[in-house]
Amino acid sequence: MAEASSVTKSQHKAREYETIYVLKPTVTRETQEKIATRLEEVVGRENGKLTQVDNWGRRQLAYPVAKHRRGVYVYVKYVGGGALVSEFERNLRLLDDVLKYQTVLVRKDVDLGALEVNSENLKFEAVEPPAEDEPEESIERQLGLVDSPDRDRNRDSRDHDADDFGDVDGPASDEDDAQ
Repeated sequence: MAEASSVTKSQHKAREYETIYVLKPTVTRETQEKIATRLEEVVGRENGKLTQVDNWGRRQLAYPVAKHRRGVYVYVKYVGGGALVSEFERNLRLLDDVLKYQTVLVRKDVDLGALEVNSENLKFEAVEPPAEDEPEESIERQLGLVDSPDRDRNRDSRDHDADDFGDVDGPASDEDDAQ
């Protein structure tokens, strides 16, 4: 009899996970929505429950990934078992537009029956593709071989305020050198 009660407890208990995945920066709205829909279906098929979906937008990556310097970050929080995580990550691996992903266990022993989900947190909002005139930083500028516009501005303002020796007076005259 004790075995039957432990089986029913394990069916109602699950684990809470969060996954952040990064899409290519050039991904279209339709593709973003297809990926989100596919992942929602995976969670439903594996008897899990989505609790939160956030699109964090287009951000710069810490380092280049597959020759991309930017990516679209999406945060997904869900409750389910280990098989759900395996299937979720398998689907992310199969999608060409996904650059990276990471899943973290947030909590163990979450009661599915008592879990309440706000439907407002589950709405996926896609990000517009980047404008074509968005400049990509050149390799010369990345390596510091070419001065950046900010650096030139700082140099110009410094030239007007003080010279290399900290004098604000301006250039020294010949009379000053003679003394």
